Amino acid sequence: MGMTVGAAATATGVSAKAVRLWESKGLLPPTERTEAGYRVFTDDDLDVLRFIRQAKTLGLTLPEIKDIIDLQRDGATPCGRVTELLDTHIAEIDRTLADLRALRRSLATARQNAREGQRRGQGAVVCRIIENHTDRGESPTIGDTEG
Repeated sequence: MGMTVGAAATATGVSAKAVRLWESKGLLPPTERTEAGYRVFTDDDLDVLRFIRQAKTLGLTLPEIKDIIDLQRDGATPCGRVTELLDTHIAEIDRTLADLRALRRSLATARQNAREGQRRGQGAVVCRIIENHTDRGESPTIGDTEG
């Protein structure tokens, strides 16, 4: 006997909404439904749901996870693809960390310059921290969505 979406969600530690989303994205194989149209989740489905949950904790996206699952369903061993994806994510994290370190240096320099300007009695229109900051190409615009 299979489980309902709510029971499957509870059993795998995810929300019913996530289960429905993952099903709609094709991460779960087509399966049996009740006369009322409710999906019946099997133990194999629960294994897939747990796999998806774990893959998401590694930072993999749903399209990446679907790619991995599709490879496995086609009989391939997807671990090489997983390694490639993890390497890509590690490189992205390294770039983000470098950008954050550069931003931190820029902020610390701006703060220090403002303190020195204040000691010298320099005035400000609004705030000397921003007005006296010079962009030397070292401060990334992390999260800046305006052009």
